[in-house]
Amino acid sequence: MASELGFAEDDLLALAGERSFERGLGYLDAVCGMEIGDGWITATVQGTEAYEVELTEDEEGGILGDCDCPYGREGHFCKHCVAVGLTVLRQASAIPRQRAAAANRTAGLEAWLQALSHDELLALLREQIAHDRGLRHRLELRAASARSETAVVRERVMAMLDVRPFARYGYVERGDAGAYARQAAEAVDALRALAAGDRAQEAVGLAREAIRALSQAYGEIDDSDGAVGDVARELAEAHLQACGTARPDPAETAEWLVGHLLSDLNDATDIDLVDYRKVLGPAGLARVRELATEAWHRAPNGWTEKYLMERLVKAEGNVDALIAVYAADLAPTGATHLKIAMELEAAGRETEALDWAERGLRDSAHSANADGRLADYICTRYEQTGRTAEVVAVRRDRFHAHRSLAAYQLLRTAAEAAGCWKAEREAALEALRTDAREQRGSRCGPVLVDALLDDGDLDAAWQAAPGCAEERQWLTLADRSKDTRPADALAAYLRLIEPLKKKTGERTYQQVARLLLAVRSCHQHLGTEGEFTAYLTMLRADQRRKPNLMKALDRHGL
Repeated sequence: MASELGFAEDDLLALAGERSFERGLGYLDAVCGMEIGDGWITATVQGTEAYEVELTEDEEGGILGDCDCPYGREGHFCKHCVAVGLTVLRQASAIPRQRAAAANRTAGLEAWLQALSHDELLALLREQIAHDRGLRHRLELRAASARSETAVVRERVMAMLDVRPFARYGYVERGDAGAYARQAAEAVDALRALAAGDRAQEAVGLAREAIRALSQAYGEIDDSDGAVGDVARELAEAHLQACGTARPDPAETAEWLVGHLLSDLNDATDIDLVDYRKVLGPAGLARVRELATEAWHRAPNGWTEKYLMERLVKAEGNVDALIAVYAADLAPTGATHLKIAMELEAAGRETEALDWAERGLRDSAHSANADGRLADYICTRYEQTGRTAEVVAVRRDRFHAHRSLAAYQLLRTAAEAAGCWKAEREAALEALRTDAREQRGSRCGPVLVDALLDDGDLDAAWQAAPGCAEERQWLTLADRSKDTRPADALAAYLRLIEPLKKKTGERTYQQVARLLLAVRSCHQHLGTEGEFTAYLTMLRADQRRKPNLMKALDRHGL
């Protein structure tokens, strides 16, 4: 079945989580009206109410779920999605036939439409328009756009951006946001058509009205899927397109842009001043500078005002002015230093760029949240000029300031390139051993085990593990040692099984089966298969009231 639809039972478990998966098992008899098409499945699940479920394939061939139940509307792969997915998997043999039937229906509809005469098609369309107000409005908009009837286009565009028909309780819920986005996209298409014709100037004004309307409504929409945000950005692009054709007054355009960017309405459209450089020209940019400077002086610590100044000097192409804006408020993490370095490097000023980066590294040395990208930037530049010892020094300092597996791995790579890993490794491991002794039970102990595992030093990892290793590390140790140290691995596997005996759920049962297979392998290496048989018999007797666990063991031949 996985080859047909790109998913299996384990995928449903991973998407839904153990609790929703278990609940979904109880809804298998509630699935009805299932229809399977090319890459999609729809069905109704009778829960507290009748919920509509749609499963679709994603770009990687996996599965996405959408349900209009409250939990599903929050973006979760809910129990109803699980029930539909499991129902499909249990009907695997019928899938090819059902897909073929869906394809035949589509082909039949297409053939019938092609056979209709012009008058018959018009009659059919008029019949649909009479019963579907939304379709009539969309076609009225297209017709008005084609005839460049600006007044009608404006009326229809603003009507199609009105969220009220989709707001059941004064708020557009996630399940309704997609339908609203599709309708709003039609309005954007009409604006593009208007902008591409001889009404571009009128399209500019209408696009601004539309941007304001959609931006004001955006806060009342659950746009978890991002569909409305995509439409809002397309609307902003339509405005830019219209401006590029109409060339509106630069000063007036600057005033509108600054007003919009300083308001709280740009979250949806994400308009960037830099994109308007050509539209504004020198006169428009000058007006933006006047307005942005006034705003910045009024609120020197305002994030929006500061960002506007950054984008202005970026649009002007003045690197020194941009650096001055950044330097006025340097983040203690070094992130601002990195932005300055990258701007200077892009301007061909590599020496100054590295100076700023090194300054940032010094300034953020004692910050708990130092930006790791700064060290990466500096090390890359050092490597390009053969300064390997300095790369090691940066990586060493970074490791001791923020001891993690990633920092250890970067230090190892740098020290190996410089030919000094043996000494660096011993010093790094000693620091981790000290942490493990002083902070047992904290994250520092597991870093030591992770580092030794990453080095492939299993003997040292086994030595370090008692008292500080986490469950996942014991499992990794056992898996990588069951052929060479079967007795140690066996003891680890048995410890990991014990707490699982008190738990339920499909994921737990699969984990128990997987550990038992490993236990059996260890006993085989030790020549003690009889002990495994006795252990498995006792476990089955102890867990006999868990039928799903017994089924899982049976499936794995245990």
